[in-house]
Amino acid sequence: MAPRKQTGKATKAEAVKGPPKGFPAFPGEQLGGVLKYGEPLGRHTTFRIGGPAAIHFQPATAEAAAGAVAWAKQHKVPWLVLGLGSNVLIRDGGFPGLVVKIAKGLDAVSHRAGTWKVGAGLAVPLLARKTAEEGFAGIHRLIGVPGSVGGGVFMNAGAHGQSFAEVLISATVLDPKGKLVEKAKKDIPFEYRRSGLDGHVVLGCALRLEPDEPEKLKSEQSMLLRKRREGTPFDQPCCGSVFKNPEEMTAGRLIDRCGLKGRRVGGAEISKVHANYIVNLGNASADDVLKLIDIARTAVFKEFGLELELEVKVLGEGK
Repeated sequence: MAPRKQTGKATKAEAVKGPPKGFPAFPGEQLGGVLKYGEPLGRHTTFRIGGPAAIHFQPATAEAAAGAVAWAKQHKVPWLVLGLGSNVLIRDGGFPGLVVKIAKGLDAVSHRAGTWKVGAGLAVPLLARKTAEEGFAGIHRLIGVPGSVGGGVFMNAGAHGQSFAEVLISATVLDPKGKLVEKAKKDIPFEYRRSGLDGHVVLGCALRLEPDEPEKLKSEQSMLLRKRREGTPFDQPCCGSVFKNPEEMTAGRLIDRCGLKGRRVGGAEISKVHANYIVNLGNASADDVLKLIDIARTAVFKEFGLELELEVKVLGEGK
């Protein structure tokens, strides 16, 4: 699919320096979006950690995103997609290729008769709040999930008994062949914190939500946010839960029983509030976090014989 040329201030690429040595010119202005070279990825993750992206592009449309990925494949440039960066740890060496940032421009939301159409770049808390305010239940309990809708669908994000898989009708994706397609829920092999959409880029979705009383939903959200603030390091840079919960016991409780709350390496710390969170105290490196991950996994395996599985995605290169 040939990308459409975009015009106007909202989609004009920023004036930037040329591409890194050895890279072909990236057609940011023709595709439509915001283009930067050497952009520190710590600015784009909730961990506030991450080295630079060789090329960083925020597409203004789904077609621009498709064109960016097509360019990367054509020129054999490594690429990855980021939303709000809430479930990732970018290594200190950054990413030696193209990072496609799904954000403004792909964050539209509309609804009719209980069907909500949502862009992948919209923040999950904003969607949760908006649906509750307009009197629709089904996604409102995800008010504290600090990620984008695209990442939420891709990871089957959930909280407090709700998840994207339960309400999804379909997802708009860029498939591995580079085609923009609408993928029905029945064709997506959802599991716990997994969608099976590896190789796809989620660009939007349609959700089926049920009418409910707005005041009731907003009251429930207030209670959930209060509990989240009390039980997690809500106001510190982190990635969310580091490990998936085993069937036997929550990862946080296992790590806590190993006496690791407050354990530090460099500028990173296993949270004193919730042991399944690692927080950036202000100057943490990715290596600091990875060392704490290894400490926690080793301790839990020695104490309980359980192998903790990462929920956070580790991306990029070490220094």
